[in-house]
Amino acid sequence: MAEHESASVEDWALPTRSRPPLLGELVERIDEALATARASEAAVMTVGAAALDAAEQARRAAELAERASAAMNGGAVASAAPVAPSRVGASLDETGMDSFTARADRVAERLRRLQRLSLSV
Repeated sequence: MAEHESASVEDWALPTRSRPPLLGELVERIDEALATARASEAAVMTVGAAALDAAEQARRAAELAERASAAMNGGAVASAAPVAPSRVGASLDETGMDSFTARADRVAERLRRLQRLSLSV
């Protein structure tokens, strides 16, 4: 019985390294975890929106490349919003680079004429 009487609170207390966290510490950890989760969610949303925007831009670029290719080859473009290739003044037998070169020559000649006109006025 003498042993029980001599026991003190320190005998029953856990060492500091073995003690569970206090309620205040747990609340702080939870708040920190929530803040990290919210920041991560916001970052993922931003990255997701940027990825969707990049995919849309890539789709538009692919459509434009397809249209340019069709215009170079003189073919029709099959897309949601077809745009007819510009073939102003090109003859029907010109195809590919020949029609492009011929049109570029015509545009250059027009620019030369406009330049001469603006200088003489």
